[in-house]
Amino acid sequence: MLLIHEVIANPKAREIYLTIRKHGTVSKQSLLDESGLTISTLTRILDELLSMELLIDVGFGESTGGRRPILYETNPAYAYLLGLEISRTRAKLLLMDFHLQLLGEYTWNMDAGLTPEHLMESLQEEAQRMLASVSLDFSRVAGLGIGAVGPLDRRAGVILNPARFAAPGWSQVPIKEELEQRLGVPVYLDNGANTALLGEYWASSNRMQHHLLYLHAGIGLRSAIMNDGRLLYGMIDTEGAVGQMIIEGSGLPPHIPGGNAGAWESYVSVQTLERQARDAWRLGSSGLLHGLAESAEQLEFAHLIEALQARDPVVVRLFNEMAVYCGIGLANLINILHPEEVILGGPLFLAAEDFYQEATRIALERTYYREQYNVRFTRSRLRERSVAAGACAMVLQELTN
Repeated sequence: MLLIHEVIANPKAREIYLTIRKHGTVSKQSLLDESGLTISTLTRILDELLSMELLIDVGFGESTGGRRPILYETNPAYAYLLGLEISRTRAKLLLMDFHLQLLGEYTWNMDAGLTPEHLMESLQEEAQRMLASVSLDFSRVAGLGIGAVGPLDRRAGVILNPARFAAPGWSQVPIKEELEQRLGVPVYLDNGANTALLGEYWASSNRMQHHLLYLHAGIGLRSAIMNDGRLLYGMIDTEGAVGQMIIEGSGLPPHIPGGNAGAWESYVSVQTLERQARDAWRLGSSGLLHGLAESAEQLEFAHLIEALQARDPVVVRLFNEMAVYCGIGLANLINILHPEEVILGGPLFLAAEDFYQEATRIALERTYYREQYNVRFTRSRLRERSVAAGACAMVLQELTN
């Protein structure tokens, strides 16, 4: 699959294509106003892009007094995209069109048997099955994007040494090279927070925002930053480093080897919540928790959500206390980065309304210049598909930038 700048040799034509992609649906008059081109030049470019099947016209817009304007979109069937999430709990594969509309989906549990080799073998089979179900084959696939738990080397395409994977073998995995050989398509790798933010950006109807912050709260804390539609990268993959922000100087011991005492992730994570709830079960302070699990070790996050919805006072207190710590850490990030919008994903934000409301309230309360600086909070629009959908968007971005 050729890159768009290789397909569209004319820089002005490429600019028009990218403008239409960013807007979604746009009229010829809007393109004329925005581009500054003459009507004859713009018409020639649009005809060229239509003939190459990069664009389609989708009818007419509303009249503002004269003739109804023709509306254009990028062609969703120009090529197709595969996106893979690799997290500590699951792997998820999506098939999407060039508009990031979902065509197929498959999920694996990241159990002790899902080694890298097993996942890659199964992925090849499932991708072929998905494509066949919509009468496609790999010749129509522009690439596979992967959003994975770090640390990783995104340029080399290697998953380095992620912690807390159930299966062996998830260290120094050259996943880009191996999957390119298996599938015969380009493969791109980034951390899951970055791809999730990319997915949320393209799922939004407002792509004119300049500064975005994404935070995922689940087994750990992961973050990503976007400026003017582009992800910001440091010298190394730092997706999970936000969880090592110290919020209590002589606080709880770290969850991971080499982590910081008093780190944010020690106070805000599904693991921490489950550990606290298991302590409560052993103390017998919640009858409801005893009814949900026969032993403390059997208590899981889904049980805690059930208890929260039943307004069990012990569980409500645990979620509220964690939300305070979450809000303090969020305020620290906001005061440093000053995003326009903070997008919150992961099970803690998506499954627990009280947690989301309290954490954002605390964050706003601790935000400097809060009267003048109106940061917006939203929850993930793509929810459990955000990482894999964003991995598809990463392929699209690689092709079109």
